[in-house]
Amino acid sequence: MDMAIQTFTFGAEQFCFAGPRALFWPRKSALLVADLHLEKASNFAMGGQMLPPYDSHEIIENLGDLAAQFNAACIYSLGDNFHDDDGQYRLSKNVQDKITALAEKYTLNWIIGNHDEALSRSFGGNIYEEMNVDGIILRHMAQRHETRPEISGHFHPKYRAKIRGRQINRVCALAAGNHLILPAFGALTGGMGANDAAIASACGMKSGDMAAAYMDANPRLITMQLYFT
Repeated sequence: MDMAIQTFTFGAEQFCFAGPRALFWPRKSALLVADLHLEKASNFAMGGQMLPPYDSHEIIENLGDLAAQFNAACIYSLGDNFHDDDGQYRLSKNVQDKITALAEKYTLNWIIGNHDEALSRSFGGNIYEEMNVDGIILRHMAQRHETRPEISGHFHPKYRAKIRGRQINRVCALAAGNHLILPAFGALTGGMGANDAAIASACGMKSGDMAAAYMDANPRLITMQLYFT
């Protein structure tokens, strides 16, 4: 990890961005990602919408590059690892081998999400419904009644605002109370406004409550306050 990279505090722990769509937890030497949505292109192809079929390869390549760059010991993937339950069976042998190689080099932890509830192929990693890592809960979707620090994904948050006449639309990590929601790591994922009512509901936030959007500007960290409406 480059010591010049700025960190932020969540759950009494320090985190920093590892690229715009992943976080690194220095004390645990852990890379955290969410919403890979592997095999999304092949899923769309089955419905007649043809997209370049290289998304899974690109995602796993990027994941491996970041793990090496930050000298990670473990990787946590917080659900919707595949775009659908059958994606694990459509994965090319080449990408399967790349995932297995990651699992041999790092402790690879898959947390299931709503898109891949039937995930059974770990490719050498471990599969969990959720995890408690040193008091921080890792799961796919925020739970409004959770009182412990919680890191999740699912919503693909984006910071959207008009600043000096310019429209800003950037992926972000969103801290709302004791909830931290990661941006989507996948190559073909869209996004939801960080102050959307669905996010507010999942995090137990009310109209007027404040949250913080963190964005990567390597090596700087951009922090913007926002309010739920």
